[in-house]
Amino acid sequence: MVNKEYLAKWIEEYLFENSSIFQKLLSFLLFHLTVVYCFLAFLKKSFNLSYIPRIPVISIGNLTVGGSGKTPVTIELAKKYQKSAVVLRGYKRKSKGLVVIKDWERILCGVDVSGDEAMLYAKALKNSLVIVCEKREIAIEKAYSMGAKVVFLDDGHSKYHIKKMDILIKPFPEPANKFCLPSGAYRASYKEYKSADLIIDEKSDIKRKTIVSNPTEKMVLVTAIAKPKRLDEFLPKVCAKVYFEDHHFFTKNELEEILKKYDAASILCTGKDAVKMEGFGLKLSVLELDIELKKDIKIAVDAYIKDY
Repeated sequence: MVNKEYLAKWIEEYLFENSSIFQKLLSFLLFHLTVVYCFLAFLKKSFNLSYIPRIPVISIGNLTVGGSGKTPVTIELAKKYQKSAVVLRGYKRKSKGLVVIKDWERILCGVDVSGDEAMLYAKALKNSLVIVCEKREIAIEKAYSMGAKVVFLDDGHSKYHIKKMDILIKPFPEPANKFCLPSGAYRASYKEYKSADLIIDEKSDIKRKTIVSNPTEKMVLVTAIAKPKRLDEFLPKVCAKVYFEDHHFFTKNELEEILKKYDAASILCTGKDAVKMEGFGLKLSVLELDIELKKDIKIAVDAYIKDY
């Protein structure tokens, strides 16, 4: 049986690095499916705008699969506003339909119901609503009914039927090729950058600063985020790195085994991982990320909200 973590790592290398002869050949052989995928994506985009929210909606998305910093960018933008809401699907949550994860005062459920990203938003944004739903327009209406004045839509670029400010984050480094799935890492045509209202370049528009809370002398990195290698430049010294597939829900037993295997004093993880580990009573060291966006980005978002 193929190890899931190994498979996830291989797929990530295939999509973003595409460096081996076999990976290049596979990309070429799958190109006919890419043509079909792009055609279906074009049809989806061609549908007319059908939902105009009563409050401004700011979408923060990307064209590629995997992480490109959407969550910290959304947090940085949303925290400025007293009556903001964050709306997202709640990927890999163990619930269905609309769920209010956090109201104006408190968190209302556990991470299994919310999903890891929604819980991270709930903990990071003290003055915001957090709502998950497969149908984003239903969640936006719910946020409006609860008094929200602006909605930040996580990963909403493909929701073409919703009127919104469309922000795209351009990842760094960019994928090795510009093909759509399954030949490459793009979920939509590279040309769609031209139609975005605002592009945030991950390399030049975002400054990152990290600190480690509760550090120990011997930490083992355990993370379940997309493209975990992007953490390398921020890492302190660790005794080992253990990667799981994106959004993996950890068990106490597997974490205890990792601590034992590497004789580590604590698990080093990201905030997104920590929300799924903190109930186990294990020693956690958290890599906390603080970002600074170019002033022009916040000015543009402010202008859209005021003019809506």
